[in-house]
Amino acid sequence: MDAHPDRWGEDLALIRLAAAEAGKIAFGYFGQSPEVWWKNGDRSPVSAADFAANDKLLSMLLEARPDYGWLSEETDDDVGRLGRETLFVVDPIDGTRAFIGGEKTWCVSVAVVHHGRPVAGVLVAPALGEEFSAALGQPAFKNGEPIAVSHPQSRNPLKLAVAEDVLKLVQPQHRGSVQRVRHVPSLAYRLAMTADGTIDGTIVKRNSHDWDLAAADIILERAGGQLVDADGNLLTYNRESVKHGVLRAGAEHALDKLRMFMPDDPTG
Repeated sequence: MDAHPDRWGEDLALIRLAAAEAGKIAFGYFGQSPEVWWKNGDRSPVSAADFAANDKLLSMLLEARPDYGWLSEETDDDVGRLGRETLFVVDPIDGTRAFIGGEKTWCVSVAVVHHGRPVAGVLVAPALGEEFSAALGQPAFKNGEPIAVSHPQSRNPLKLAVAEDVLKLVQPQHRGSVQRVRHVPSLAYRLAMTADGTIDGTIVKRNSHDWDLAAADIILERAGGQLVDADGNLLTYNRESVKHGVLRAGAEHALDKLRMFMPDDPTG
């Protein structure tokens, strides 16, 4: 994908450092009742911590890579990113509702996307003391130790982290083949749970965004799993629309079953 094989490893080192610094800033607000605003028609919260972490990431990353584009949940979209072959895709706090509510399962998500696919990614979960990372050509790691998706024979039924309304969409004849675990509000963290084998997979409802997915996508891929659309295709990032349709993620043995379990077009 690139003539310089060390490039993505160097980028991974950069985004790990930046995500760690942003995580420290966000963690300073955690449990301190930060100021909260509402966006998207009062459907989505954003806190002072989101903005502070975003500012740190923006300054650190673009100072180091001024030729890269930028896409973040907390920055107005600049369509100039479409003309950049490489860009940072950032969610300063994935799981803001959990963060505001004092739950620990939130993370800073940072990816490098090149020609539409993530080539390096990091998730930092300060309240849990966890870091997930991966780059093209390298294994996926959690806190410095290699991770891998679940083994085909490890579980029956499939262990999935999905919302209750999604589980209700599973066709009745297949519900005995699914064990639902507690829903985790952070989508990126659910994908990380799939990457390290904690769960076998997850269903992603429509309208997730590039910044929810890109970092976790490369981590899951390098751990031996995949994040795919309804037709089984890998995702393309840095399009004009940053929203995605219904997705499924998991180890290879889980993906086919997830497709069988789900109706053609779950919505919501």
